[in-house]
Amino acid sequence: MKRSEINRALKEMEAACEKYCCYLPPFCHFTPEEWKSKGHEYDEIRDCQLGWDITDYGLGDFDRIGLSLITIRNGNRAMPEKYPKVYAEKLLYLKEGQYSPNHFHWFKTEDIINRGGGNVLIKVTNSLPDEEIDAVTDVTVHVDGRTYTVPAGSVIRLTPGESIHIRQGMYHDFRVEPGTGAVLMGEVSQCNDDNTDNRFNPPVGRFPAIEEDEPPYRLLCNEYPAV
Repeated sequence: MKRSEINRALKEMEAACEKYCCYLPPFCHFTPEEWKSKGHEYDEIRDCQLGWDITDYGLGDFDRIGLSLITIRNGNRAMPEKYPKVYAEKLLYLKEGQYSPNHFHWFKTEDIINRGGGNVLIKVTNSLPDEEIDAVTDVTVHVDGRTYTVPAGSVIRLTPGESIHIRQGMYHDFRVEPGTGAVLMGEVSQCNDDNTDNRFNPPVGRFPAIEEDEPPYRLLCNEYPAV
């Protein structure tokens, strides 16, 4: 993924957060130059991978398959004594025409909330014991306090303010309902580890390789310089 694409995606998500009055913590505004002077007082941001996360899933087609995220708070399951938080919070930004691929999580459960913009479409299926997609069994969903059952592969439509609970082992993907515009989503979950807790089907990458065609506007959550 080109750095210029990442910079553009960062600025688009910043504008969406401002539009929907979703104010970001100070560390989201640090420049790469400012990060060079940040000491151990910011180790939590480094160790828990807080901050910006732009991905094309290693497929090189961000405008078609991609997602922009910000991790606002998180723990670290590898260092539970130092970082005891058992919860995480993210913002996700999905443009119309983009797709976030099908996956489940072994460890975390999460709520996905439409915070503003268009309508988000989430396809849900169960997983089989061998972790493949269960294309047959009905899926029990929990949407804003309502529990009901839908056929495998059903698409749940979330308008602004609506949310869905995603349990462990439930396959899900994201796209925007055509004609409704980009969506700003929230995610509230258990402690998050994007390096080990994503089962994509079919397999894709999680963090992009970056082609440096211009200076970075912000550093991504896995790019912070060591102290």
